[in-house]
Amino acid sequence: MTKKEVILTKLENIVGQDFVSNKPEDLFIYSQDSGTSLPRPLDYVIMPRTVEQVQSIVRLANEEKIPIVPMGGGMTLSGLTIPVKGGIVVDMKRMDRIIKINEMSRYALIEAGVTSGKLKSYLQRKFPNLQASIPDAPPSITIAGNVLIHGSGFLSQKYGDHGDTINGLEVVLPNGELARLGSCAVSDFWFTRGPIPDLIGLFVSSFGTLGIATKLSIKLYPKPKLRDLVVGVFDDINAIPDLVLNLTHSELVEDILLAIQDKPNWMKGHIFALVFINGNTEEELNRKNEALKKIYQGVKGRQMKLPPRMKDFFLEKPIFYSTTADFRKGGGFEYVGAMLPLKKIPEALTKGSLISSKHGIIPTMGCRVIGKGHNILFFISYAFNRADPKDIQNARNALEDTNKAVLDMGGIPWKAELNAQKLILDKLDDKYKKLFKSIRSSLDPNGIMNPGNWEIG
Repeated sequence: MTKKEVILTKLENIVGQDFVSNKPEDLFIYSQDSGTSLPRPLDYVIMPRTVEQVQSIVRLANEEKIPIVPMGGGMTLSGLTIPVKGGIVVDMKRMDRIIKINEMSRYALIEAGVTSGKLKSYLQRKFPNLQASIPDAPPSITIAGNVLIHGSGFLSQKYGDHGDTINGLEVVLPNGELARLGSCAVSDFWFTRGPIPDLIGLFVSSFGTLGIATKLSIKLYPKPKLRDLVVGVFDDINAIPDLVLNLTHSELVEDILLAIQDKPNWMKGHIFALVFINGNTEEELNRKNEALKKIYQGVKGRQMKLPPRMKDFFLEKPIFYSTTADFRKGGGFEYVGAMLPLKKIPEALTKGSLISSKHGIIPTMGCRVIGKGHNILFFISYAFNRADPKDIQNARNALEDTNKAVLDMGGIPWKAELNAQKLILDKLDDKYKKLFKSIRSSLDPNGIMNPGNWEIG
């Protein structure tokens, strides 16, 4: 037997023959994602069902010095689960148990493969008074994958990005050992991150370079009886900072999304504020609605009445930008973004529009307010033809221009792909790089965990 055949047999002994493969048709699926990142060859894909199986896989990878890449829903669109240096992709989708909902302390303890759709529907059936902050993404994305890249959702204006919603993590470290972080390291309750040293942050946006999350606890929130959407329309992009300040200072709103698109034509030239409110009575919603009208008027905006069917769609379903893939023949799109201070948002939207136009892409941008305006997630979508290499490169060039513009403005690219990581590292404080490199090499001396990502020379 060849070495590859021996390793395949060992992997089969861990999870069974049905859940590991080195067949070209299976590996092809995992060699790429839906974005513009280059596909990469890999050697094996494996789907564990238990924590113990994950530990065994990691130990084997260490023994054989094979790269290992953890994968959730594979929907980041920035190459974070593409195996840069080959090896084993560990698909976590079979680990999809909702272990416990603690109604009193308001948290969900789940395995790493639980999708946002599964958690949302489970809460609707079993705990209708509770809700999670669901991301703007298809329901097949995993909760763990989203929170570990600083994702956000419809409650992020009130409660912060999804990295902030983590109470506890169970992580298989690069040597195969199991670590619990947060209150679960001390207690049977997964209810908080402190007041012990907070190590959870090490694993957020480290892109699987420090270990594999197997369980996590996320915060849940009270679910109001009623929700409504109050849309504002503005023509002056420079009004956005005052608008956001006034909205967040009012304490009226649940979520704030800003949208700028040149398609359909009726949207071109306008800024749309999608402001979500909630309450327990119609009277409460009406009061908030009237207050928002005054806020819009105060920054020279106006309220827009949506058709009931459109409003119901936005209220019932997460808002995600996969529809922009239809803007161009071939159905491809790169959905990326950056974290920016509020004062820089008009500049970011202006530059985003210019970059889109420069590369012949229909401008499609927006912002989500995070944590009452302390942070703004700027996002932009670049559509491309998947069947046209030149068009893919065009979108890739637009992405590069965006990342450089964001860094020049003092922002940080979000869920950064390899090229963006290099741009960030070039600007990163030397002591920060030294510390991260030290932590990584200490945890992963063989360099097996998603190598190629956050590589510090």
